[in-house]
Amino acid sequence: MEQSLNGKVALVTGAGRGLGRAMAGALAAAGARVAVAARTCAELDGFVAEQAESGREALAVPTDITDADAVDHMVDSTVARFGKLDILVNNSGIVVTTPLLELEPDEWDLIMATNLRGTYLATRAAGRHMVPQRSGKVINIASNHALIGVAEFAAYSASKAGVISLTKTMAVEWARYGISVNALAPGYFATPLNAELRADEELMAHVLRVIPTRRFGEPHELAPWLLLLAGEASDFMTGETIVIDGGQVAR
Repeated sequence: MEQSLNGKVALVTGAGRGLGRAMAGALAAAGARVAVAARTCAELDGFVAEQAESGREALAVPTDITDADAVDHMVDSTVARFGKLDILVNNSGIVVTTPLLELEPDEWDLIMATNLRGTYLATRAAGRHMVPQRSGKVINIASNHALIGVAEFAAYSASKAGVISLTKTMAVEWARYGISVNALAPGYFATPLNAELRADEELMAHVLRVIPTRRFGEPHELAPWLLLLAGEASDFMTGETIVIDGGQVAR
């Protein structure tokens, strides 16, 4: 199904690289004007330049997703530039792989602040604009690790499980305003962030054993699901989580 987002305005957090950047590109290619957020301009300016070369308008908003004032500024800057906000993609996230007994409270707190608090802050800020306009699409990026037990991922998995629960709560609260809130739960996707892992043949063999398709996903394979949730085809869909992981959760 072809999804056109002409006339729509999207904001993607964690868009400096990897899946975030790929998702921002997919939204722009579908016709949306896109604001991208990450910690530094260096991660964002390349995306804005690429869009300008294609005749598309984009905005870079450096943001600390754990800072409430910074997040409010991120959303308000997007609305000031484009006049509205139709689509929010909460993609900011970090992961630390540590055995539970070695996981320090500061590490736990940082992961929760980024992955869960950041999602709450961005959605709250976006809701202040979406509720009055009585429309909007919120797409939270969770993880298949929220649905299975994976050793050494305690904080990350717990934070993403929280994102799924938050998705359901927001969906129920905001359905009356015409706002859909859904989540994507990716498994392993090939990005620059896991290039070192993919280069380690022994480690890759171990990881691939738990993926029935025996491969990592490619960023472009996430785009159709993102565009589904961003477009009108999903207007009657809210509170759901779509798993895209090569069958890992199904094992």
